Order: sequence, then structure tokens, then C-alpha cells
Amino acid sequence: MGEHFDILIVGGGHGGAQAAVALRQRKFAGTIAIVGDEPELPYERPPLSKDYLSREKEFERILIRPAVFWADKQVTMLLGRRVTAVDPAAHRVTTADGATIGYGTLIWATGGSPRRLTCDGHDLAGVHAVRTRADVDRLMGELETTDRVVVIGGGYIGLEAAAVLSKLGKRVTVLEALPRVLARVAGEPLSRFYEAEHRAHGVEVRLGAMVAGLEERDGAVSGVRLADGELLPCEMVIVGIGIVPSVEPLLAAGAAGGNGVDVDAHCRTSLPDIYAIGDCAAHESGFAGGARIRLESVQNANDQATTVAKSVTGEPAPYEAVPWFWSNQYDLKLQTVGLSTGHDQVVVRGDTAARSFSIVYLKQGRVIALDCVNATKDYVQGRALVLAGAAIAPERLADAAVPLKEMIAA
Repeated sequence: MGEHFDILIVGGGHGGAQAAVALRQRKFAGTIAIVGDEPELPYERPPLSKDYLSREKEFERILIRPAVFWADKQVTMLLGRRVTAVDPAAHRVTTADGATIGYGTLIWATGGSPRRLTCDGHDLAGVHAVRTRADVDRLMGELETTDRVVVIGGGYIGLEAAAVLSKLGKRVTVLEALPRVLARVAGEPLSRFYEAEHRAHGVEVRLGAMVAGLEERDGAVSGVRLADGELLPCEMVIVGIGIVPSVEPLLAAGAAGGNGVDVDAHCRTSLPDIYAIGDCAAHESGFAGGARIRLESVQNANDQATTVAKSVTGEPAPYEAVPWFWSNQYDLKLQTVGLSTGHDQVVVRGDTAARSFSIVYLKQGRVIALDCVNATKDYVQGRALVLAGAAIAPERLADAAVPLKEMIAA
């Protein structure tokens, strides 16, 4: 007979940790365990490509809670164990070593694994992802012998890593297959601003750059070959091209899903007594016009964890939190509220040259999102505009002399 817990949480990231915290905060008295495939206690992921990579924060400072907290709250940590199968009828999971763990309720919070290159050389030494502490520790261990770095992918992870490595004195090239960086998550004004900032800091940004393969010398990467035949010599490659949601065991058990596992407004999957939260959970979002989406953010993981805790403790409330995100690059703090997907108009508020401005996204005349660069007041006040779907004249939004909070009342 294997172990059994009233609540079994699979995944030791933000969502899994917050689910356990929220359950105890709501006076849940049953047994709780977190199964994590990493050996570490739950830790914050965003600093991996920022403060931890730059060595500004020790690992202990990015722990979500210290070890004594989990002991005090009687949350059992089953670390270094990966769940490979789920049996929803028997209410149990199987781990990679063949052990079984029973559950009353299962919370799936596994996030995702880095999407890998498929070209020749993808598995060479010196090719890195930035997803776990182990990833970044390996990367950091090679920095002393690294001069040239190629970052494949111009999303937030790639740009954040490029900013840190540039500050550390490395020669960095960013390759983005699309015509601009951040193309999937932001409007063109923000993309062009960040491209210019990185170039000003010495980073070479290549747009429309297709990778044909990685070159090798003595078993390690020595260069990136582009589709046009050009070779970019380097000692390190960082791949930041998104994640693949880790949901195979749930889908194999019959859960509805595809790009992630589908959940309802209370984060329930189609399988009995199984919830899913965070990067791997596909939910219908009112902030995306009702489309089913996955959100890869700490906010989403934490708020969905709280939604599950409310449901489990008998006070269900649908997940309706406003999405928000942030990114730190150089001395720039980007704060985003809402989802700009599907916008049909962009308003730049303030002067991009001043490096403190906001971009307001409209759809059919209504505010759906803001990107705020070194403009925290706009970020804080803009949330109300997004919640209200406020219809405000673009010329008024563009007037940075008028606080956004005055526009919601107007």
C-alpha cells in the first residue's frame, strides 16, 4: 500500500506552493503533500533570468517559503519525484520509480518544460534553457569560459537573459524568427523600444533570423548556422522559444485538453476530483474575449491556486482575476495589466525617448491592456480601465498630463 494524502499537489512551483499555503490559510485540516520533480523546495521562477542569473540574489532568497514553514504547516514534501501516470478511477498517481501515491483531491500544477530546438546540434554541451535552478546553475558554471552568447528567441526570457549577460560583459546576439521581438505579447511600439534599448547596450538583435543548425567543436557548441548560411561563432546558446505544458499523464488518463489541460471556471479538469492550475491549465478568459488560453505568469498560478483552495474548502468562486505581468531589463521595469491579444488600436502615452511611458491597447474603442515602462502610476491606475473596459478617446489617453484615474470617473 502506497502513501495517501487528502490533497496531493503535483508540481512544486508557484501554483503548487500557493495551493498548499491557501488551503492552510483557509483552515483545511487534512493531509497535504507536494510532489516535485526537482530536489529543491518551491522557489520563485522569475528571478532565474534576472537576479539569480546576475548573482544579485542567493538561492535561499528566492525560496517561496523556508523549510520550517512547510514543517509548521504540515505540508509533506516529496521532492525529486516525477509523476508519470494518473489513475482517476483509483485516485492514485504513479511516479517514475514505480511507487504509487493515493489522493482524495489532486491538484495538477506542473507548469511546462522548455521547448527544445530540433535542428542538428540541439543537444550539444553549451546549449541551455532557463527554466529551473539546475538550468541556470549549469549556465552560470560556464560563464567564465564564455565570451560570445547567442540567445535564440526574442521573448521575455530571452531578452532578460540577454540583458543580464550583456551587463556581465558578454558579447550577446539575440535571434528572433519573427519581424520584431515580443511579437506575440506586445504591440510594435514596445517591440521597437526594446530592440533599440538592447542595441544601445551592445546586444546585436537579428530579426527574421532562422536557425538551420548548431555547429560543434570537441562536443560543445561552437556556433549557430543561420538559414542563409551565415555562421555566428559562440561558446554558449540560450534557447528561449516557449514551453510545452507538462500534461501528458492527465491527457493519457482521459482529461480534455491539447495545448494544456482544459479547466472550468473553478479550475476543475474533466476528470473527477482533479484540478489544474498555472502555466499548464487552459481556461476561458473574459480578458481574451472568452477564448480558451494558457497564461504563463506568477499571478495566474497564484490566483488559480486560491480559486482551487476556495472550491476545496466549500466556498467556490470563479476565477476572474485580471492578468498582470512584469519584466526587468537593464534599468527598465515593464509592468503589464490585461491582455493585448486582438487589439485594433495602440496609443502611446508619454515619450518613449524619456524611457518612462505607457502603451494603451484598445479593441473596438475599449481599453483591454496597458504596457507601462517605468510608469508605475499608469500601471496601478490603468487596472481600473481594463476592468471597466473603459471607452476613452485615444487623444485623451495619450495626454500623459492627465492621470488615468481621472479618466475612469470622467
